[in-house]
Amino acid sequence: MKIGFVSLGCSKNLVDTERMITYYKEQGYEVVNIPQEADIIVVNTCGFIESAKKEAIDTILEMADYKNNGNCKKLIVTGCLVERYYEELQKELPEVDLFIPLRDYMNAFQNLEKYERQITTGENYAYLKIAEGCSNNCTYCAIPLIRGPYISRPMNDILEEAKTLSQKGIQEIIVIAQDTTKYGIDLYGESKLPELLQELCKFNFKWIRFLYAYPESITEELIQVVKNNPKICHYFDIPVQHISDTV
Repeated sequence: MKIGFVSLGCSKNLVDTERMITYYKEQGYEVVNIPQEADIIVVNTCGFIESAKKEAIDTILEMADYKNNGNCKKLIVTGCLVERYYEELQKELPEVDLFIPLRDYMNAFQNLEKYERQITTGENYAYLKIAEGCSNNCTYCAIPLIRGPYISRPMNDILEEAKTLSQKGIQEIIVIAQDTTKYGIDLYGESKLPELLQELCKFNFKWIRFLYAYPESITEELIQVVKNNPKICHYFDIPVQHISDTV
């Protein structure tokens, strides 16, 4: 059986897709990049803003056409859109054979908790997800509703994955979470991002970046860690879209 994947939305979603690819490969499926060749197509959706929701629906309908004009026998849809609109999608999209909401990931893909994944970003860089969900509850954002509260991964698990990426020859890692600067507060009672970055610098990476640094959580300690480690790219990726309508 051949299976193809379409991953929409953010890099955090892409990591989930990479883990799904690994799961299906372990089950003996052949992963293909051409939808016409796939016996099964999996669409991992985004449900954050209106344009993302429209893109997801359009993509689902496009992939559904391959059930008539390709080899596709089963269409599976998962991700944030499914978590947010599960019942509505079941009624409105009969073309889809199976919807898998986020809450059912562990039952559907048993290996996801191991963070094993097929890197799809090439040989040079990879994303490293350090937490799930968000607890900021910004009024404009639906992520806590979709993904739940902020849950940090244990540092040892992250470093073990980073070690594996380094051994594969990855030169650049991009640390991601909905809010990287909150990393560790729920597990350790304080932000552990500075310590985590210092530990990551011990691996054979050329560049280390971290995305989505909320300004209220940027500390002097974090600034000094970024300043004093040449492997860490010297800038802060800060979300500012909620501050100004013009921006």
